[in-house]
Amino acid sequence: MHLIAHYMKEHWQKIAGGISLKTLGSLCELMIPYILEHIIDRVVPTKDMKLVILWGLGMILAALIVRTLNVHANYNAVAVGRDCIRKLRYDLFNKTVYLSGSNFDSFGLPSITSRMTSDSYNVQNFIVSVQAMGIRAPVMLLGGIVVTMVMDPALSAILCVMVPVLGAIIYTVSRKGIPLYTGVQNNVDNIVRIMRENIQGIRVVKALSKEDYEKNRYDRANREMTEADIKAGITMSMPGPIMQLFLNIGLTFVVIVGAKRVNAGIIEPGVILAFLTYFNMILQGVMGLNRIFMMMSKATASADRIEAILKVEDDQPVLEHSDSVCPDPGAHIVFDHVNFGYNRSAQEQSISDINFTINPGESLGIIGATGSGKTTILNLLMRFYDCNEGHVYINGKDVRTYDKKELRSKFGIALQNDTIFNDTLGNNISFGRDLSNDEIGYAARIAMLADYVDGLDDGFDHMADIKGANLSGGQKQRTFIARAVADNPEILIFDDSSSALDYKTDASLRKSLQTGFKDTTLIMVAQRVSSIMNLTNILVLEDGRMIGYGDHKHLLETCPMYREIYESQMGDIA
Repeated sequence: MHLIAHYMKEHWQKIAGGISLKTLGSLCELMIPYILEHIIDRVVPTKDMKLVILWGLGMILAALIVRTLNVHANYNAVAVGRDCIRKLRYDLFNKTVYLSGSNFDSFGLPSITSRMTSDSYNVQNFIVSVQAMGIRAPVMLLGGIVVTMVMDPALSAILCVMVPVLGAIIYTVSRKGIPLYTGVQNNVDNIVRIMRENIQGIRVVKALSKEDYEKNRYDRANREMTEADIKAGITMSMPGPIMQLFLNIGLTFVVIVGAKRVNAGIIEPGVILAFLTYFNMILQGVMGLNRIFMMMSKATASADRIEAILKVEDDQPVLEHSDSVCPDPGAHIVFDHVNFGYNRSAQEQSISDINFTINPGESLGIIGATGSGKTTILNLLMRFYDCNEGHVYINGKDVRTYDKKELRSKFGIALQNDTIFNDTLGNNISFGRDLSNDEIGYAARIAMLADYVDGLDDGFDHMADIKGANLSGGQKQRTFIARAVADNPEILIFDDSSSALDYKTDASLRKSLQTGFKDTTLIMVAQRVSSIMNLTNILVLEDGRMIGYGDHKHLLETCPMYREIYESQMGDIA
């Protein structure tokens, strides 16, 4: 609840205004049965029709005032909920964008997605409801009791006995609701994960005719969530019928006792009618409080999940100084005996003792089997993760001492499975960097994309579908490459980003990079020897370890694995 209160506090003036309107409207609503009792017991016996009409108009006026005040109060509550959740979602998105790789992995994309959507909706729903029902319900409950005590303390005593019992029931059940709704939201995470996997892998699912298998997997997860939701719903809805039973019993006692008091001449018949109306109002108040506690349980569980992300500490602080000294200060990039494991376990290292140097103007190719640690090296270079042991240097400085924006502004990167946004090709290349049309065009020529764009009627204004569904694999990869080179980066990284290109286009791309980016340090992860054989240095990895480093000729002579890869792809060495 602390998180919800924090975001509501910024709108306290609006909330105070809405509460005032709601309170005034509820008080006016409490007056309607009292006016009715007065008409029946005081006005009707006078047989003055004008007076009856006058008091009747008073009831209508009170009802109109109640409606007007409630409409304005509810509108205000919706506006506050909208503004609160907009700020909350922005803060959550902002925090997520800056999560380190390890923190992001610990939460998982499906869980983060459900926290941004269903969890934030639960919080929004509670913020709106607590301003509407959260004010009216207690006013109806307490106000109804107070008015009935004024009208007839004896009958009101019946209500006073019922209310503590009902309150205890609500409190007991609501305490059990929070863990139950937490479980529901965890099941939502699982459903989001399965849906995401199927959406991304729909071609594989169809190609292998596994639609029924995936439908059954989704159905199991859906049933688990449904069962958890039903259990939470049943538990939280239990107070409703119990309270209604108690209140109906109380209502029966009111009618019996009230009838005896009317016969005895102690009270007037209108009091009984007013009591029944107030009893209904009190019932609405109790049921409203029950709904509020149900929403609060759900919102508290969701708020706790959101707060877990917002409160996560940055495990990659920028260091003012590094306790290490770069072994080669004149080099552009240095990996100094680097060890790293994604779960930080010494027994499960992803890479071990990686040690190499790239001098200014040089290039590096990285090759190895799947899972050998190629992408991990790039992740450490850009500081998506921090190495467990050893150090990574750029221009003689430990990457941990760079401001993250400054560090990552040095890179242009193209990944094999990068993202095409639902935007124009020009904006996909520029990517918010305010590049000129000439710069975008130059990047497209370097990436061998210009011929495709020139053949389009709308050129760079051509809209790409979501995830580039209207582009071929090669067109998407050339767009990735154009985006990477567009801002003339200091370090250019290609992570298997030319795998969908034919050999001719790949060769032309490499030639254009050598011509247009002579002073840029190029790092290329590739499966094809032809893509990296002309680079200055080549790093060969196997099971996270360096088994070869040097130029193409040196590796053919000294690294059996590299020689084997070359011969399998290019033919025997003459």
